[in-house]
Amino acid sequence: MTQTHQPADHPTEEKDPWPALFALCLGFFMILVDSTIVSVATPAIIEDFDAEVNTVVWVTSAYLLAYAVPVLITGRLGDRYGPKKLYLAGLTVFTLASLWCGLTSTIEGLILARVVQGLGASMMTPQTMAIITRIFPAVRRGKAMALWGATAGVATLVGPILGGVLVDALGWEWIFFINVPVGILGFVLAWRLVPTLSTNTHRFDWLGVALSGAGMFLLVFGIQEGDQYDWGTITGQVTVWRMIILGLVVLAAFFAWQHYNRKEPLVPLALFRDRNFSLANIAISTMGFAITGMAIPLMLYAQLVRGLSPTEAALLLVPMALMSIGLARYVGGLTDSVHPRLITGFGFTAIVLSLVWLSAVMTADSATWEILLPMALLGIGNAGIWAPVSATATRNLPLHQAGAGAGVYNATRQVGAVLGAAGIAVLIDSRLAAQGLPTSFTPEGGASRLPAAVQGPFAEAMSQAMLLPAAILVLGLLASLLFERPQHDGFVRR
Repeated sequence: MTQTHQPADHPTEEKDPWPALFALCLGFFMILVDSTIVSVATPAIIEDFDAEVNTVVWVTSAYLLAYAVPVLITGRLGDRYGPKKLYLAGLTVFTLASLWCGLTSTIEGLILARVVQGLGASMMTPQTMAIITRIFPAVRRGKAMALWGATAGVATLVGPILGGVLVDALGWEWIFFINVPVGILGFVLAWRLVPTLSTNTHRFDWLGVALSGAGMFLLVFGIQEGDQYDWGTITGQVTVWRMIILGLVVLAAFFAWQHYNRKEPLVPLALFRDRNFSLANIAISTMGFAITGMAIPLMLYAQLVRGLSPTEAALLLVPMALMSIGLARYVGGLTDSVHPRLITGFGFTAIVLSLVWLSAVMTADSATWEILLPMALLGIGNAGIWAPVSATATRNLPLHQAGAGAGVYNATRQVGAVLGAAGIAVLIDSRLAAQGLPTSFTPEGGASRLPAAVQGPFAEAMSQAMLLPAAILVLGLLASLLFERPQHDGFVRR
């Protein structure tokens, strides 16, 4: 690897790094808000386009897939051209694609616009993590990551509520239009406050990009559309299982190529020699799966069974968000001193219990407070995962691997989210079929609620779907319990 500028051997501390972090968190916040807003608007989009649940889930899946695959190389592009430049370019693409999403008049056009939006997000996210790693010393990185994690908590509160208000008052299109002024503000702040960092020359593994993209698409399409084709023939000789198996084979070829590529592989497998980095990737992928997977059945249940408006449905998330935000500062302090397995182990346990609890109370006649209690526990668990896992993943990595490490970590999280959207779509279709219900539906009399006769079976299907993310999170719990104490000398031991 040939250096074009002298790389920093230590974090950049020429000026206070916090304003730069605040500017980056605004863009990160917008990406997360966009995801949570879409989950709240799902019933409105289904009704407006007269589409099936599985088709509308592609509005989320297409975004996540376009987000996950390129993020492996956009981290490298940030190393090569500068993380600030890539962040600003991604923010521009994301903002313009948001405008496109709001203007589209077909479900196919919306899905295509979401693909472009995902590409913009993939350019932004690894830069935020790489810049944090490079401008904050290791002993202060936990507090920085705590703010990064708190951003996710704020987004889970603001996103659904703002989305509900916009859908109720103006229509689902405005959940995308709102990104335009926020994107412009974020661009100005990042332009002025984020420092220009040193760059390195990279060879880009385009074969790796092609293999990983093709493998992920085949796997996700096969899983998500399998139930639509009764797990049989799609067309001609193409069957669901052949597509899934081919996807796995292509992904295996991708990892084999990463091993034998001696120049500069897309995924430097040497990163995984660090035990904490490997375990953190497993843990965060299960979180990506769970958070994406739980939102869709919860919002469908709240609006179609309980008859809540999008705004009222979003308010069910308030206890989760408040607990996440309130605990973020405290957890950030612990992240720099307490063994990571203690914090993350507690966090994963809390979320697993909250989802099982939530599944049990998602009935047609449950009281609102019965939903709010497990949501509060979910928020407590969230606070113990996002920042500590992110800090643990990167703490042992050398600074020259910041871009690659951030790219791999964020790609892993997004792959989990993609599989979460695909998996929950299949399970929802399956559970609705088991209850004798169709996969497309229209509320009665123009109201938001389903007919009384099907509310119970529909609620049962959604509650059963909620157990899938809970089961997947058990893997994250096991991974978190295997974390070792960070090696960095700046880690304050307790």
